[in-house]
Amino acid sequence: MEDVSQMVKEIKQSFRQMMDGAVAKSMRDKGADYKLNWGATLPRLRAKADELISTPQLLTPNTRYSLAIALFKENVRECKILATMIMPPDEVLPEVIDIWMEQITTQEIAEQAAFNLFQYLPYAPEKAYTWMASDKPLYQLCGFHILSRLFMNKQEPNERGINEFIDQSIAALQGDSLMVRKAAMTAVQRFADLGLVYERIAKSALKHANLDFL
Repeated sequence: MEDVSQMVKEIKQSFRQMMDGAVAKSMRDKGADYKLNWGATLPRLRAKADELISTPQLLTPNTRYSLAIALFKENVRECKILATMIMPPDEVLPEVIDIWMEQITTQEIAEQAAFNLFQYLPYAPEKAYTWMASDKPLYQLCGFHILSRLFMNKQEPNERGINEFIDQSIAALQGDSLMVRKAAMTAVQRFADLGLVYERIAKSALKHANLDFL
């Protein structure tokens, strides 16, 4: 099935079977602004992504990238999340990721993009450090989430990376955005988990800034 527009249409129709009105209402009440939101749960979307990826006759390698691009263009919550799940991280160019980031307007999509796709990009560290230093909360959120995952996978930063991470973390922890503060603290905890030296660096930096290490 090479017709991407037809695939998008059929995928959107499949969301009706996943509809959860209570979930959708809860999101609206919390300010999540989507043109269309079926309230599909993340496990069901993951199952849909796995179904597409594991069925070559549905989604050939050549189509997978194009389908992800087409889905993300839709102002539909489920389409955007599914796009982050099926996009091949080794194929997507940094310029495309920058465009996607510009189009992300909710915390949920930012987090799903970071967890499903951004952390696996070959250039993930570069994006993380750039976004972490942004003045835009959703960019900062993605930056810290990416670094949390990289630290969890035992990827150790170099000296410059350490200094930049600590400086940006302290700034975020003293900032106004609750979601960014939480993401920054999680990243600091993952950084400390890299080993005793990293733990001492983190604790010393937070203590110097009169912040508690949780």
